[in-house]
Amino acid sequence: MLKIIDVKVTVDGNNEKVEILKKINLALENNKIYVITGPNGGGKSSIAKAIMGIIPINGGQIILDDANITDKNITERAQLGIGYAFQTPARFKGLKVKEMLDLAAGNHKIDNCQVLFDVGLCAQDYLDREIDSTFSGGELKRIEIASILARNLKVAIFDEPEAGIDLWSFQRMTETFLKMHRKSDSTVIIISHQERILKFADEVILIEDGNVTKTTSHEEFLKEIAHLDTGCDCRNDCIKGGTYDSKCGR
Repeated sequence: MLKIIDVKVTVDGNNEKVEILKKINLALENNKIYVITGPNGGGKSSIAKAIMGIIPINGGQIILDDANITDKNITERAQLGIGYAFQTPARFKGLKVKEMLDLAAGNHKIDNCQVLFDVGLCAQDYLDREIDSTFSGGELKRIEIASILARNLKVAIFDEPEAGIDLWSFQRMTETFLKMHRKSDSTVIIISHQERILKFADEVILIEDGNVTKTTSHEEFLKEIAHLDTGCDCRNDCIKGGTYDSKCGR
């Protein structure tokens, strides 16, 4: 289990300290998929980066399987089994795709062809290619996700994995997340706005203004979103020039 206890992140603003995360508390269980969603700038990626150790926290604790990892750096957390797929992946000139996958897998035996297929790439076309400027953003994204899938992780974090992914590859990727869920005890954390990803979450975590404002099932969350999209009975009348209904609140 991954526990986030009273975690705060503060950065320097123009003339004052700005709280990015305000006492975040979460308990994330093994073998569950959590989707973190919410408005832009609300703190979603900051939570993920705090878990990975990419950004320092200014208060609170991060506990992995009863061990306090708050003071551990990125490398140490990676060695403990935490992996992170960036929203904008890096390029590694001189490193071939197969070498990156082998490095990611370590002593864990994997099928490189299957891992690439799971993210919508043909192994024959990619295994011997260097990860350089010839790769598109979408290709880089899929390769980085493949490298995360190649590892035997306790916690797998994906920051907006749908960005730059075509529809067919997106379908393959979502199937892969579900396969991870079925076959491993990993805690899977996905930052996303995509309804198709929200639908297979065990729990949806809503982050707004640096706070966890709601933790709920995907069914309840999508029901609320549908209500916001369709509005109440008076909304169409308002759009057509009708009068404001105080019972509606719109």
